[in-house]
Amino acid sequence: MIGKLIGAFIGHRIDRRDGEGGVKGAVLGAAAASVVRRAGPIGLLLGGAYVAKKALDRRKADRGAEKGPPPPAARA
Repeated sequence: MIGKLIGAFIGHRIDRRDGEGGVKGAVLGAAAASVVRRAGPIGLLLGGAYVAKKALDRRKADRGAEKGPPPPAARA
């Protein structure tokens, strides 16, 4: 059941990124869920590392946007 939910989430994200909709996201989501299920603990570890990396990148991007542009360089 959790695998189906993960597959649906992945399919939704793929369809949203594509913008066209259709069955492509559903098919890829179902395939991704079955791959993760068969990959076992190593697949879960790699998937968790990927999600953590994406979250870290977004956090760094948000912090960079808060600070604003860097000051102009002094000319010597």
